[in-house]
Amino acid sequence: WDFLILFFCLPVVIFNEITKKRLLGDMSCRIVPFMEVSSLGVTTFSLCALGIDRFHAATSPQASTRPIEQCQSIIAKLAVIWVGSMTLSVPEILLWQLAQDTSPMSGGVTEFCTMKPSSNLPESIYSLVLTYQNARMWWYFGCYFCLPILFTVSCQLVTRRIRSTEKKSECRGTKHGQCESHLNCTIIALTIIYGLCTTPENVCNIVVAYMSPDMSKQTLDLLSLINQFFLFFKCSVTPVLLLCLCRPLGQAFMDCCCCCCEGCGPDTTSSEGSADSKLKTEMSSSIFFDKPRETPPPLLALGTPC
Repeated sequence: WDFLILFFCLPVVIFNEITKKRLLGDMSCRIVPFMEVSSLGVTTFSLCALGIDRFHAATSPQASTRPIEQCQSIIAKLAVIWVGSMTLSVPEILLWQLAQDTSPMSGGVTEFCTMKPSSNLPESIYSLVLTYQNARMWWYFGCYFCLPILFTVSCQLVTRRIRSTEKKSECRGTKHGQCESHLNCTIIALTIIYGLCTTPENVCNIVVAYMSPDMSKQTLDLLSLINQFFLFFKCSVTPVLLLCLCRPLGQAFMDCCCCCCEGCGPDTTSSEGSADSKLKTEMSSSIFFDKPRETPPPLLALGTPC
């Protein structure tokens, strides 16, 4: 979702700031806020899911022997996160619309997006959208800012408490304990980046809500632009942070890049190298599913019973 924000929303915003014309017209006024709010939801619920996973790993009676999670389970969790985030962002599509204004300096017509529900909506939907508009600031602050931070901090505190009291002797100095600490640091780093990038937007929303009559349109547009670029910065930093902190993920990414650049030849050297790198990636990635590094099983004798 971060890549979707960078490849779709960022060019639209830059084009609008340069030309004062909305690329794709009214559609961009509705799709860009929808994708940006969905991005906040995806990050929020992903951090909550990661916090639950770390808490479950800490409280599991046999944390060091947990099996690898099935792909269907992971896809189901991602589907719930993405579909839930997009569902909560649907009011953004009905809230924004394209408007035009004449510039007092140049005299040209400029296009901008305004937060005003269309009067053509049914009365029941129109009232719901107005209610969402009035509660939008506190909904942002409570769901997309306080929820992931408080959830992550609570899970980390409880996890550290449990590990220090019950499993202190088991995890200290072991590779499994080091892997768990590394994963916890990764989640904390993601939460810190998210909190720093969303703080200006929440502050601006509160300021605009109570001081908008005293602020000019240019100031409001500038604050909105700053908020958007903080979101773009978060979307740019998060994948890089994941690749740097999650070493198995970064190694797998580098292997894919090397394979695409050099080509996968049928020669023995490359096949042996790819096999070794694949084995290393599988062994290192297993730590992210709380599976211990086990010695390989003994080789079976060749041949058949016959």
